[in-house]
Amino acid sequence: MERSALWILLRRLGSLATLVLSTSFRHTADSWLEVIRETKIENSQQDIIKHIALLEELETSSKLVALGFGELQNIDQSNDFYFLPFQLLSQGFERLMKCHVCLGYQNTNDKYPNHKYLKNLGHDLLDLRKEILKNYFGTSRPVLKEDFEFLNNNEELTSLLHIISEFGKMARYHNFDLITDSTKLPINAKAKWEEFENNLIKSKKGTIDKLMNWDLNNEVYGEISRHIITIFERFMAGISRQFLFGCLGDKAKQLSISVFDYAMLYDEDLGVKNYRKNTTRYKETPRKIHKRTLADDLQRKYNPKIKSQKITKSDYNQDWPFYADEVIVECRDKHWCILTIDGYDYALNGAASGRYKLETPHEAGMAIIGKSVSDFTQIALNLE
Repeated sequence: MERSALWILLRRLGSLATLVLSTSFRHTADSWLEVIRETKIENSQQDIIKHIALLEELETSSKLVALGFGELQNIDQSNDFYFLPFQLLSQGFERLMKCHVCLGYQNTNDKYPNHKYLKNLGHDLLDLRKEILKNYFGTSRPVLKEDFEFLNNNEELTSLLHIISEFGKMARYHNFDLITDSTKLPINAKAKWEEFENNLIKSKKGTIDKLMNWDLNNEVYGEISRHIITIFERFMAGISRQFLFGCLGDKAKQLSISVFDYAMLYDEDLGVKNYRKNTTRYKETPRKIHKRTLADDLQRKYNPKIKSQKITKSDYNQDWPFYADEVIVECRDKHWCILTIDGYDYALNGAASGRYKLETPHEAGMAIIGKSVSDFTQIALNLE
């Protein structure tokens, strides 16, 4: 029986074979390249190692981007640490696009590009986008044509990629350049990002009023992050679908599992995922929710000072902000507003959050970040 190429490869690698097969050990792309240099392996086996390295890069980029989105969702009135999402996204986007270029080049030329080719592309995300759209982007389906149009012409995407790109190239050292009197200061990425956010706030009706409202100001940060993440998700979907639909060849299609979730993002899926759950900040924040008891339900039913109403997604004629399809709003003494989802209580206003030490639905991950729940607060306050 003919031995498979992978089996032969592992035999050639000798003792490294057990490491390849171990789920507890993962080679970096650099270490695989070192294996290629140090062993006399035929081209077909070298391709397998490069294939594994590309798989790792795609998995890494996917995770970096997801964590970057999560850290963007963590930005609020008490957290303006933009450095972390900038770092994660600049690396994630660059790695993904360079994988795209490598696989597109291989599909066209039947070999991977050399080191000089990739090095000449540099770290500029806009240059990488230009290279992809010019040479390695298929438009055989209507959705792919829409992707091309968005990636090529969306001005907000271009602005955001420019900021992230400049941060990744030089701007992450802006303060040191300032301290050391550098004659060539890079852009201040944080200032440019905040300028983008401020323009967004000015363009959205009622947003400035929300900033002045203690109960609603954090919703503004959610709306901003949702808007930006929606643009970036659309960007990720456009790139990832090139892998999934075979536009970059069979090798890319085999690797598309790493970006499958992004490739399957369509308009109705954009801006609704809670990426924070995998961030350290979210994991380490103590949860402040209350599981309802029989006594709570009796109070709700018989206490005249407590008013409540069940609301379902199907009956609500506006943009539903919760992941659950049914909620109960409650107002206590015409002041403290509570929301119940699946038997747990959350605070709808600052008064309830302070008195009962409860999280808001957004903080708890029960409401879609960027979608306002203020209407439900008002419904609770108006209960008779």
